[in-house]
Amino acid sequence: MPRDPIKKLLFVYNADSGLMNELFDAAHKVLNPATYQCRLCELTFGNFREKATWKKFRKKSDISMEFLHKDEFLAQYSSKFMPKYSFPIVLEITDHNLEQFLGTKEINELQSTEELIGEINQRLA
Repeated sequence: MPRDPIKKLLFVYNADSGLMNELFDAAHKVLNPATYQCRLCELTFGNFREKATWKKFRKKSDISMEFLHKDEFLAQYSSKFMPKYSFPIVLEITDHNLEQFLGTKEINELQSTEELIGEINQRLA
């Protein structure tokens, strides 16, 4: 049976939303980057704003993308039938499913924004 086409990629950061959390995360990235818990955040954002390479890719991409913090994702998608996910994660949304596109382990192994973009493009091809 053929796979449903991907309608959207859902990026879920391993960080919570809110101004105080954003300030804490920015400080954590600067003061102790080795212990920062969100590789996806590091790949897509610098200390204070979105990385130019990522922003260009995101704006030119043909695939729709949505970005949520972990607490926002759990509030919107939490269900007793949904598998437990680790974060960060990228999920694919089709007409009928929500499935893993890039898992935490895969994201954590990426070394650069360019590798993330390459991996996304390869999986979409």
